[in-house]
Amino acid sequence: MNNTTIEEKYKSGFISIIGRPNVGKSTFLNQVIGQKIAIMSDKPQTTRNKVQGVYTTNQSQLIFIDTPGIHKPKHKLGDFMMKVAMNTLKEVDLVLFMVNVTEGYGRGDEFIIEKLKGIKTPVFLVLNKIDAIHPDQLLPMIEQYKNLYDFKEIIPISALEGNNIDQLLKEITEYMPEGPQYYPADQVTDHPERFIISELIREKALHLTKEEVPHSLAVTIDKIDHRNNQDLVHVMATIIVERDSQKGIVIGKQGRMLKEIGKRARVDIENLLGTKIFLELWVKVQKDWRNKAIHLRDFGFKEDEY
Repeated sequence: MNNTTIEEKYKSGFISIIGRPNVGKSTFLNQVIGQKIAIMSDKPQTTRNKVQGVYTTNQSQLIFIDTPGIHKPKHKLGDFMMKVAMNTLKEVDLVLFMVNVTEGYGRGDEFIIEKLKGIKTPVFLVLNKIDAIHPDQLLPMIEQYKNLYDFKEIIPISALEGNNIDQLLKEITEYMPEGPQYYPADQVTDHPERFIISELIREKALHLTKEEVPHSLAVTIDKIDHRNNQDLVHVMATIIVERDSQKGIVIGKQGRMLKEIGKRARVDIENLLGTKIFLELWVKVQKDWRNKAIHLRDFGFKEDEY
């Protein structure tokens, strides 16, 4: 087969993953891409920015946009996250509306479906976490959603186990237009190295502090130094919290919590960079940063990009 034929039939496009918080969007994206580019947490609203994951084969390139979970905003950061999620619906070739089958239909789903009625983009219903329920529970759920919206496809999956992911990718590809390869074949995300590193650190902090420090936590990368030693990268990062009490929790008794956050983050960052790293973490209090536009911009939440 010559290059011209491949070029003519090559498919590519953009797919938005939308849904209530904690339905498994980031888990799905990481499963498809084959490595961690979106952080995962059992806390809702973990994803704050659009994360683009790039899945490339010989026949197609699928660019996935993982959006913040749809929720009622409680602060400026919430407004930003909501705007990001809804704006992606206008920019893509296909929308994946993902629901968590263990939670069932709720007000959040009703809100999303109302928004979907105002767009012309084709929508797939993706029923996630099917490994956690009995198959008999699935059919009534499918019927319920079918009666609410005209989905182009309804596909049950388990993002965690990888069940039916290949079938979903096949169906997505069929809906993609013919188009160019937007990114090099070996590129898996459009986010810079700094963003991914900051997200990996934030993930570990969220996991380890549990309910003690909610989403009033951000991470900035102060420095990445490759120069001094080719085999060792020096990363300096600051964890931002809103209160002094949260700073104490993140640091922990005799610095143990901060040390554990760094230890766990270092493993993922070394996998990402393919080299040993020296990770230096600091903790800083920036009171009420989620409600101040200047701090949101400083921490990477740039509304004008969306």
